[in-house]
Amino acid sequence: MRLDDEQESSHYEVQDGRGGGGLGGGGLGGGLGMLLPLIGSRFGCGGIAVVLIIMVVMGVNPLSLIGGGGGGQQVQTQKPASGQLTDVQRVSLKVLGSTERRWADIFKAQGQQYPAPTLVFYSQNGQSGCGAAQSAMGPFYCPADQRIYLDTDFFKEMETRFNAPGDFPIGYIIAHEVGHHIQTITGEADKIRKAQQRASEAEGNALQVKMELQADCYAGVWAARDTNLMEPGDLEEGMRAAEAIGDDTLQREAGRRPVPDSFTHGSSAQRMQWLRKGLDTGDPAQCDTFKGAI
Repeated sequence: MRLDDEQESSHYEVQDGRGGGGLGGGGLGGGLGMLLPLIGSRFGCGGIAVVLIIMVVMGVNPLSLIGGGGGGQQVQTQKPASGQLTDVQRVSLKVLGSTERRWADIFKAQGQQYPAPTLVFYSQNGQSGCGAAQSAMGPFYCPADQRIYLDTDFFKEMETRFNAPGDFPIGYIIAHEVGHHIQTITGEADKIRKAQQRASEAEGNALQVKMELQADCYAGVWAARDTNLMEPGDLEEGMRAAEAIGDDTLQREAGRRPVPDSFTHGSSAQRMQWLRKGLDTGDPAQCDTFKGAI
């Protein structure tokens, strides 16, 4: 992506929660009630167990999610000057700044004002309005505080584990989480969650897939409306990233047979399809993945 002249977003924070022990500074005893539904909605019911297992493998105490890790460690939040940020953080903020301008244009055309989300950088451990933030969870959006939480080490994993190098995957992932912010401020997310409460587990997962695919499409809309950022090869990078994080691909890599009823983000083909649809149309109205389902 051509980001050299792009203006960085000013909506960011940096949290320092490294050093192990329990996370303090907000009382995570009640945070568990918010965190586990978030993980469940993002990864499915089985995903809660998977995330906890990954945390154990990575040496993270799952009890820290409920304040049982001991130590009472405080998560300190600050807003350092741009010059003190890492290169990946600055790239992330340039992408976020681009999404702010593009979505502000879209909302303005509808006579509305776009309230931008805040991007929170953390390393290993952090604190969100939805409970603890752990690197094993990957990037996520918390609707309770309208913030995107990002451990930038995830982008290294995109290169090594998912074989999706390049800077456009960074843009795709951040724009995807911004897509969840769009769903929240437009009321779409609330409708989906209410529908999930009335649904079976398989039906709830299917609705979650539609929610994730819509966020993929919204990410494509952003890229389509900021074509000056796109360089040769960016589209291929984005498609490769979307393919790498499809549920069927991830389940195969884990040695499991893909089970569509358990999907929570969509197959590789679906993720590529909806990202491309956003890229091809640049129109958020074309991102209706629900078709009357809610």
